[in-house]
Order: sequence, then C-alpha cells, then structure tokens
Amino acid sequence: MSEHDAAQDMAACRRLLRDGSRSFFAASLLLPRAVREPACALYAFCRIADDLVDDSAADEATVAALRRRVDAACAGRPQDDPVDRMLSRVVVQFSIPPALLHALIEGFAWDARGRQYETLAELYEYCARVAATVGAMMAMLMGVRDREQAARACDLGLAMQLTNIARDIGEDARRGRLYLPRGWLRVAGIDPDAWLAQPVFDARLVPVLDRLLSIADLLYARAAVGIEQLPPACRPGIRAARAIYRDIGRGVVANGHDSVSQRSVVSSWRKTVLLAGSLSATLPPAHARYNELEEVSMLVDAVTAAPLPQALRGRLDRLPSRTPRQRLEWLIDLFERLERQDRARAQGG
Repeated sequence: MSEHDAAQDMAACRRLLRDGSRSFFAASLLLPRAVREPACALYAFCRIADDLVDDSAADEATVAALRRRVDAACAGRPQDDPVDRMLSRVVVQFSIPPALLHALIEGFAWDARGRQYETLAELYEYCARVAATVGAMMAMLMGVRDREQAARACDLGLAMQLTNIARDIGEDARRGRLYLPRGWLRVAGIDPDAWLAQPVFDARLVPVLDRLLSIADLLYARAAVGIEQLPPACRPGIRAARAIYRDIGRGVVANGHDSVSQRSVVSSWRKTVLLAGSLSATLPPAHARYNELEEVSMLVDAVTAAPLPQALRGRLDRLPSRTPRQRLEWLIDLFERLERQDRARAQGG
C-alpha cells in the first residue's frame, strides 16, 4: 500500500469516527499522531463491527463474516475496504495479537445470540470482550507490554462499557437487549423479562444504576494510575477519554437516572472543558496492592506475550509535548471545530 493510499484510507476511518464515535474522536485529538492514526483505525473497525451486530437482522452468519475479516486482516490479506486495510496495517506494525480481535468478535457473537447476564461477573466477561480488548490494544499502540499497565488499560475499557450500558438502557431494550445484571433487577423488585417486554423508566432502576456507576468509578480510579505511567505525550488523550466517559455517567444521574426515555450527552463546550483539564496531570492517590480482574487475565496474557516492535522502543517517550501557547491555540481551534460539527448535525448536514 502506498503512503498516498494509506492516507486516503485513514481519512475514511476518521470520517467514520467523526460521525459515529464523537467522544472518542474528541479525545483522540489530544493523542500524538503516531498513536492517533492507528487508534482511529482500530476504533473504526470496532465501530463497523458493532453497527453490523446492532442491525436487527444480525445473526451467526454476520459474526462469521466478521471473523473472516479479522483473519484476513491479520494474515495481511484484508478485504477491499479502507477500514480493513488500515486494520491489517496496524496489526502488523504494532504486533497486535489476533486473540484480542477474536475476543472482541466473541463479544459481538454474544450480542447476536441474545446472551443474558445474571451477575456482575458475567457482565464483566462480556465487557472484557467488547471493551477491555480495545483498552488492551490501545495500550499496545503506546508500547505497553507490562502486565499491570495492560490490566489497568482493561479496567478503563470495562469502566467505559459500564458507563455505556448505564447510558443506553432504553436504546438497548428497544433492540431486545438487557445488560443490567438480572439478579440486581430482581433484588430491586423488577422482573427483567417483563420490563424488557415493555421498557419504561421505573424509580426502582435508580439504585441499580447507582450501583453500576459506582463500580465504573472504582474502575476509572484503578485506570488513572496506569494512565500516568504511559509515555508523557499519550497521557492527555487517555485522560480526556476517561474524563468524557465519566461525565456521561454524571449526565445519567443529572437526568434523574432516566436513560430509558433520554440519553446522556456531553456537549461540545463541556468536552472542551474536560479536554482542557486533561492537558494537566492530576496524580492519582496511592492505592493498596493492585489485583487484576480475573475476567481480563486472558487479554493481559496476550498483551504481555506479544513482542514490542523495535521501531516502537522509546519512540513515544521522545515525542515533544505542547507549549502553553500551543495548548491555548489548540483549544480554540478544537472548540470551533466541535461547534461546526454540532451545527452541521443540527442542520442535517
């Protein structure tokens, strides 16, 4: 693939994320280009796969087709699609283990089968596949091969997915899906199947959502330590992603915990404020001895077993950070871009 062709394929990935993964796209603008571009390629493939499985007609054949796409990309023979070509390039360049991508697809297969989650541990197993895999791969793009750092990256993926679940209860229910642990709902006095058949906001959901978001906050705290161990140039972008997703959870609470009839959204202005705060380090408090979650151990094993390409060794640590003036100019430019995007969406453009 020529550099010109690669640039065109990368532009296609960015367009996909700008329209479909706005929180990640905003946070990615803080990442150095050496990480931002491969990250966009990974997220673009995840976005396409997720959208395919969310289709009402998705079945095992859909999942099998995704597995073939992953196998082809990992073998260096991607399908004739810009996202597949960029995924293949990233897998080779960063030694991404195919096992991580296959775990992601396994999570999508669970969606297609309508798998149910009775306990938090079962929900963790799902979130490990559809979200912690992405956290693990993102960490690999930043040169991470250390076990604890990889596990903390998985913690961030889990936290984000729990936040997504809290935000999307109504949207998921209208697709016939329920991710809140069913055992929790029964304790709250809600019959899961009856509620799913007629999903409406119920005050009994409040303690369930509070519990879910409290667990997400604990995972965000665990992840914060790992973020500050990343190469300096990478930290602001990951801090930003963490901050934006945590704010989605706060929005759920601010909406009276009603994420059945409405959806928590972080405005462009609020994203800009959070991104500005992410430019400065906030050292997390010291914690007790860290124990990785059993549900992500298979992912961490894959990360630590993968070689670190020679071209990555020390490269990200040498990337320059922005000066105060560059940061101010960047923030002004970012706010203007986000405002333009919001106006275009409001006008249907």
